[in-house]
Amino acid sequence: MEESGASAAAVVPRLLAAKEESGKSFSDIAAETGLTNVYVAQLLRRQAQLKPDMAPAFRAAVPALTDELVELMMRPPFRSYHPDIVHEPAIYRPQSASAPGLPSKLRADAGANVVATAEPEDTASVLCLLHLIIHFVLNSLAQLYHAVFVQSRLNEAVMHFGESIKEIINEDFGDGIMSAIDFYCSVDKIQGADGKDRVVVTFDGKYLPYTEQRSEHMMSRLNRNAS
Repeated sequence: MEESGASAAAVVPRLLAAKEESGKSFSDIAAETGLTNVYVAQLLRRQAQLKPDMAPAFRAAVPALTDELVELMMRPPFRSYHPDIVHEPAIYRPQSASAPGLPSKLRADAGANVVATAEPEDTASVLCLLHLIIHFVLNSLAQLYHAVFVQSRLNEAVMHFGESIKEIINEDFGDGIMSAIDFYCSVDKIQGADGKDRVVVTFDGKYLPYTEQRSEHMMSRLNRNAS
């Protein structure tokens, strides 16, 4: 039986509390289970289904998981993302307001640099930092695929995995974002284990920590007061 978004919201804090009790990071659990760190985060956020054959290893990695929680994790999840996810301050807006598939709030301010204007207390998730990156990727992929469908799928992937990506960045690096300026992006074609073609999109950006805004470090104010 598939759960509702409301019931998932009640379960996720318990799952994340079990992870905290283990003292392990998402990457630690990934190493012990053979899963990716993002998929581990998705499992603990009820955005992916824990398969029965993986349950013993996952429970061994996170001992605080109860029988009830493991059973809930093995149910098909209600996959969704928070509607305010596009307001994460670590985000650049895409440059095209007419780009298909963008949320209405995003279209309203398309082209704005939210890193420069958003308040630090704005909350949500990391992913819209990547909307600008998606446009770069589309420039490379448009000749190979229909741009509308490519962008739709890239938006879907980043939106769906955004909260997990943000949590791992915060856990492994601290409170900060991935730069889209000191940044490398590549699109590669490989063959998967099943022999079928796969698309590999790599985002390689410098980590940028948020600055604690102390008056004593604000040189523009100090220089103005001294004059």
